[in-house]
Amino acid sequence: MKQFLKFTLASMFGFLLAGFVGFVLLISAVSALTSGLSEETEMIQVPDNSVLHLKINYSIPERGSKGNVDLSMFGMPGFGKEQGLQDLIKVVNDAAIDEHIKGIYLELDLSSQSFAIVEELRKALLAFKKHNKFIVAYAEMIDEYGYYLAATANKIYLNPNGTLVLNGLASEVVYLKDALDKIGLEPQLIRHGKFKSAGEPFIANKMSNENRAQIESYLGSLYHHFVAQIALDRKKDNAFVHKVINELKIQQTHQAVELGMIDGVLYDDQVKEEIQKLCLQPTEKEPHFILASKYKNSSVKPASSANQIAILYCNGEIVSGKSSDGNIGSISICEQLKRIRKDENIKALVLRINSPGGSALASDVMWREIELVKKSKPVVVSMGSVAASGGYYIAAPANWIIAQPNTITGSIGVFGMLLNAQNLLENKLGVHIETVKFGEYADLGMPNRPLNPSEKQVIQNGVDLIYTDFIKKVAQGRKISEAKVDSIAQGRVWSGKDALKIGLVDELGGLDRAIAVAAEKAKLTEFRTIQLPGLKEPIEQLFESFSSEAEAFVLKQQLGPQYTWFQTIKKQCKYQGIQTRMDHTLSIH
Repeated sequence: MKQFLKFTLASMFGFLLAGFVGFVLLISAVSALTSGLSEETEMIQVPDNSVLHLKINYSIPERGSKGNVDLSMFGMPGFGKEQGLQDLIKVVNDAAIDEHIKGIYLELDLSSQSFAIVEELRKALLAFKKHNKFIVAYAEMIDEYGYYLAATANKIYLNPNGTLVLNGLASEVVYLKDALDKIGLEPQLIRHGKFKSAGEPFIANKMSNENRAQIESYLGSLYHHFVAQIALDRKKDNAFVHKVINELKIQQTHQAVELGMIDGVLYDDQVKEEIQKLCLQPTEKEPHFILASKYKNSSVKPASSANQIAILYCNGEIVSGKSSDGNIGSISICEQLKRIRKDENIKALVLRINSPGGSALASDVMWREIELVKKSKPVVVSMGSVAASGGYYIAAPANWIIAQPNTITGSIGVFGMLLNAQNLLENKLGVHIETVKFGEYADLGMPNRPLNPSEKQVIQNGVDLIYTDFIKKVAQGRKISEAKVDSIAQGRVWSGKDALKIGLVDELGGLDRAIAVAAEKAKLTEFRTIQLPGLKEPIEQLFESFSSEAEAFVLKQQLGPQYTWFQTIKKQCKYQGIQTRMDHTLSIH
C-alpha cells in the first residue's frame, strides 16, 4: 500500500510540476511572440560586400514555422527561427542575384538530416556558385550529411581540434519480439508482399533475407551516389573517396587536409579572415554577415500573375480524419484538393510528398480526390525524403513523378496487424475477460485472445484485396502492366535512382523542377505559386502542442530510457485497419 501511495503521489507531483513549468513557459512564449511580431515587419538593409551566413546545426524541416519568433529557448521543438528547406533554397536563390551578397559562409555542425533534403539544398548552393560567388564552409564536428553540403564549397575548413566523420552509411532496424514476449504481447501479422517489412520488427528478432536484400540495395544506391557526388565536388575519383571511407583514413584533422578532403584547419575567426580576403575588404574591417533568418532580398518581388500553381504539402504518416503534427489527415488533404479542383485560378497542382504511408483507407480516399483534380488540371508529384507505400499510393495517379536520387520510395505492399494481449492480461495482470456473442466473428480482433485460422484468412483476404487494388492503380497511373508492377512491388523499397530505372518515377530532381514541369504541362508562361495548407500562427501551434508536450515531459520522467520503446509500441498499438506503410523503425546514419 505504501508503494502504491508513493507512486501515486509521485505521479501527481509530476503532473503538477509539468503544469507549473508549462504555465511559466506559456507566459514566456506569449511574451516572445508579442515582441517577435514587431521584428518580423523589419526590413533588413543589405550593405555592399555582405556575406550570407547559413548556419545548419538543426534537422532541416520541409517547411519552417510561420513568422520570425524564436521559442526554442523554452524547449519548444519546431518553434525556433530555423528555416525550412524551401525557405533556405529561396534565400540562397535570392542571394545569388543580389549584387550586395558576395558569398556564403556555410557553418555546419552534427545534425540529423535526410540525404534527399540535403540534395535539394546542395543543388541551390551549386547554382549560387555559378553567379561568380564563393562559398566557404566551416565546422567543428561534421558527419556525412554535413559534409555532403560542405563539399559544394570553394573551401572547407575544420576546427584544429574538430572531427570529420566519413565512415560510410549504416541502417539499423530495431527488433522487438523478445521485448514484447516479456510483457505478454503477441503481434499477429498478416501481409502481402515478400519484402513488406513494416511489421517484421514485432514478430522477429533478426532481419529476414528479403529485408536485408532490399536494404542493401537502396542503401547501396544512396552510398554510391554520395561517393560519386563527393568525388565530383572535390575533384577526386570514386575509388579514392571509397577508399578514404572504407579504410577510415580520416581519424585526425591533418589527415583530412593531406587527403584533400578539406582545405585547412582554422578557428572560426581565422575563417572569417579568409572570407574578408574573398570580399576584397581591408583587413581591419570585418565583412558584414547576415543570418539567413534575417535576410530579405527586397529587389525580388513575388509574381503577381492570376495564374497559380498550388503546392500541396503532404508531410507525415497517413491517417483518417484531420491532419495533426506528424500526420496527414485524409479529411484535411481532401478539403485542400477540392479547393484546388474548383479554383479556376489554380492551373496545376504540385503534390510534395514526404510520407512513409499509413492507413490504406485514408490513402485510397486521397487517391480518389487526386484523380478528380487530374481530370481538369495537371498533377505533378515532387518526392522528398520518403514517398513510400501509402506515400506512393497517392503519388501513383500523377501525370509526372519526380524524385531525388536518394529519395526512399516504392514499398508497394499491404499488411495488417493485431496484438494478442492474452498473456499480458491473464498471467501478468490477472485480468480475465468473458465474452457472450451472437455471430461467429462478432469478437474478431479482441485483444484478449489470438486469432483462429478462419479469422486470419478473413484478414488475409482483405489484405490481398487491397494489394490487388494498389497494384491496379499503380499500373493505371504509370501506364504499365499489372504484372510488371507486381514484379517490382511485393513491398520492396527502392531509392529514387533505382525507381527511375524501373518506371516508378519519371525523372530526378527537386521541387523547383516539379514546378517547372507543372507550368509546362499547364502551358503557363507567367504564374505564381501558392503553398497549401497555410502555415498556422505560432501562438496557435503553441497552444495545440502544449498538452502533448506536458504529457511527454511526465512520461520521460517516469520511464527514463524506456520512453523510446514505449513510444514505438504505442505507435504500433494505435494503427487501425489495414496499412500501406513502410517500416518506421528504420534509420540511416
